[in-house]
Amino acid sequence: MKIALGTDHAGFNYKEAVKEHLQKLGHEVQDFGTFSEESVDYPTFVRPAAESVADGSCDLGVVFGGSGNGEAMAANKVKGVRCALCWSEETARLAKEHNNANVLSIGQRQISQELALNIIDTWLNADFEGDRHIRRIEMLDKNI
Repeated sequence: MKIALGTDHAGFNYKEAVKEHLQKLGHEVQDFGTFSEESVDYPTFVRPAAESVADGSCDLGVVFGGSGNGEAMAANKVKGVRCALCWSEETARLAKEHNNANVLSIGQRQISQELALNIIDTWLNADFEGDRHIRRIEMLDKNI
């Protein structure tokens, strides 16, 4: 699977850890930056990562920031992206099972690195349940 990553300075360390983790699992990673802890504006890096998921050049995406809130908002501006801000394994599982989230947002200042990696693994291993959730996803995609 090809997974897009994007972050600002406040999520840089987790992006690097997740990138290494994903590569060890055999995934291809496309890193949209940033590439240091120097202060930057998150939309510059998050939007291209989200766009790569929307256009199909990447299968999934993970974005990072201090809280993850702004990054989720930026990613969700891209048509076809369903980005979920996750802070637990349960929120990650439900994001995939019920919302078919194709992008996750993680707040580096909110959770431990170990939990962030567990969230990623839970999300990757979960399956969309379909059924009653399909019409809701269709409504999201139509901006209803």
